[in-house]
Amino acid sequence: MVTLHRKLLGLLPRLGVRVLDLGAGAAVVYRRGVRRRVALGQGADLVLSGRTAAFRHVPLGDTGARLLLDEKGTAADERKFQLAAAAHLCGQHVTALLDRYAVNCVFDVGANSGQYGRQLRRFGYTGRIVSFEPTTDAFAKLKQAAEGDPEWQVHQVGLGREDATRSIHVGWNSMNSLLPPSDYGKGRYKRFARTRTEDIEVRRLDGMMDKALAGITDPRPYLKMDTQGYDLEVFAGAGDRVAEFVGMQSEVATLRLYEGSPRMSEAVAVYEENGFEISGMYPVTREPATGRVVEFDCVMVRAAAVPPGSSWE
Repeated sequence: MVTLHRKLLGLLPRLGVRVLDLGAGAAVVYRRGVRRRVALGQGADLVLSGRTAAFRHVPLGDTGARLLLDEKGTAADERKFQLAAAAHLCGQHVTALLDRYAVNCVFDVGANSGQYGRQLRRFGYTGRIVSFEPTTDAFAKLKQAAEGDPEWQVHQVGLGREDATRSIHVGWNSMNSLLPPSDYGKGRYKRFARTRTEDIEVRRLDGMMDKALAGITDPRPYLKMDTQGYDLEVFAGAGDRVAEFVGMQSEVATLRLYEGSPRMSEAVAVYEENGFEISGMYPVTREPATGRVVEFDCVMVRAAAVPPGSSWE
């Protein structure tokens, strides 16, 4: 099958079709002279053109995948593309895991305006999504994003270790947090200098699960957390019911942007103690000057939860 696939790709250019080989059995094909744009998220696109000489190849590690970047692009543009490509590949990987582990409900904690849910739908996930976003402005956008999708529930609450009313820092766009910024965070992001707070309702995850899973036969949930330094608090609020999740995703930090947030090693240790194993690590942000990764999307699974007969081959 692989040989046949390669032969077909080799024939396409003779028919006037350009081929961008992404490796691992994947490729992008497009006609000569016609521009194509593939959205990668994070405000970056993969731009394809029939005039490939006007672009330079940007390798994505040793995966065999490549991006084409306009020669006028700067080093900063290239870094943007690399991070966007990582986000794109993370989304593809998660979608494959949802299929492999027969996930039928994704808990989207820290949904912001619905970016994650839209990505899931774009990559082909058709199961239930249950999104949690506590802040007023972001929730209004989230609600609009989920309109017309009967399998996408939205709740205007935050999740944490205990039921409570808390104040959250807002005005930081997608970086609103229940935690104050660290000194490092203040130095990295000017947005942290301007802040206001909003009172929100916080609930434990285990108290929200029955309603979220209602009507699903044999629930197989997946937990995604992106709460700006608060993921371990969300995780703690799942209590014993964390054992019901077949996979999870958490934004883990190597450099603290928020006071009191855990370092990556601490967070991963807690997840591993609860039976999860790393399936993928994707950089979210880097320091422009040093290249250090600030945060990773850490994707984890319970190996024992793979349905019988499933295989990556």
